[in-house]
Amino acid sequence: MSAIRTPEYLLASSLLILLSACGGNSQQALPTLNGDKPVVVAHRGASGYLPEQTYEAYVKAIEQGADAIEPDLVSTKDGVLIARHDPNLAYSTDVDKHPEFAARKKTISVDGETQTGWFASDFTFAEIKTLGGISTDAERPQQYNGVYKIVSFQEIIDLVKAKSKETGRTIAVYPETKNPSYHRALGLPLEDKLIDIINKAGWNDKNAPIFVQSFEPGSLKEMRKKGLNVKLVQLIDADDVDMKTGALTFAAPYDRPYDWAMAGDKRLFSDMVTPAGLAEIKTYADGIGPWKRYIVSVKGTVGADGKLVDVNGDGKVNETDATTLAPTNLISDAHKAGLLVHPYTFRNEKRRLAANYNGDPKAEYLQFFRLGVDGLFSDFADTALAARADYLKETGR
Repeated sequence: MSAIRTPEYLLASSLLILLSACGGNSQQALPTLNGDKPVVVAHRGASGYLPEQTYEAYVKAIEQGADAIEPDLVSTKDGVLIARHDPNLAYSTDVDKHPEFAARKKTISVDGETQTGWFASDFTFAEIKTLGGISTDAERPQQYNGVYKIVSFQEIIDLVKAKSKETGRTIAVYPETKNPSYHRALGLPLEDKLIDIINKAGWNDKNAPIFVQSFEPGSLKEMRKKGLNVKLVQLIDADDVDMKTGALTFAAPYDRPYDWAMAGDKRLFSDMVTPAGLAEIKTYADGIGPWKRYIVSVKGTVGADGKLVDVNGDGKVNETDATTLAPTNLISDAHKAGLLVHPYTFRNEKRRLAANYNGDPKAEYLQFFRLGVDGLFSDFADTALAARADYLKETGR
């Protein structure tokens, strides 16, 4: 299924063809919303190389040339916004190696999911600073586990400002309000603190080097209502892909925004990618951040026994045994609605790459760049940037 081109895109293409015929500029018009080159967002920093969301991971991502760095924001007991993907510190820190905190281990519900561990809201920022980040993927370097410390959102802004001045290039920040309903129920709402930090940074402007994202529409709407004027992005999730069909699956807590679940709204994340859903998002946000499978899904091979086939014979059935399906119209539909499209998450590990990419992560990036994404999230910003350079070269830029 080819992407639908807007009249503006067709006009630009016609002009370029005319210029080329007259010996003029041979550049191709980029199929992004505004014709800009797609941005590369370092997902949790250089998380393919160093423990995610640590100061060192963010520095490395900036050194690699990332256009933006992404922190997920959760709150400490004393209301400090820190960079962690989960309120549960057991997933990405060495908290279990700290006997002084053993008594704080507990079992609670986070967005309807029962979790056991240690939770950021039970720790002061000073206590959080004694913990070290760990790699969350066993295939990635483990020698840095526990070495690098957790950072606050304010520290990230200070880093970006310093590095932007040092390098002479604008580096953006792309924070996410993580589990906002959960934090609000604890009496630790994220939104006011985030707005305050952005205001103090002098960044409360559409042209400022910042995007703010969330899976919960209510969080984005609240911040807009309270005067946050930066670019807002609605994240769109799903549970998994049914490898037999290529269809996305929806199971809690990845079936719908948790504020929808709390309100009894039965719609799914998939309702957001319909034309009506995109039009609704446009009323409060500037873009969407869909899981990449909403744009290009994958499908495995089903054997005579009805089971998925381990095509490459490595003893596992995963994405390396699947091939990509034809792209959907989501990018063109979102662009028609005036929304940016920043899919997530792109990674280098071969187990995450469909068979027809032949183990080359750059092949996946190139497909998405050619489809017209306005940016994307990557754990390996250096690879994404290399692929973008190849893409821009093929478009004459």
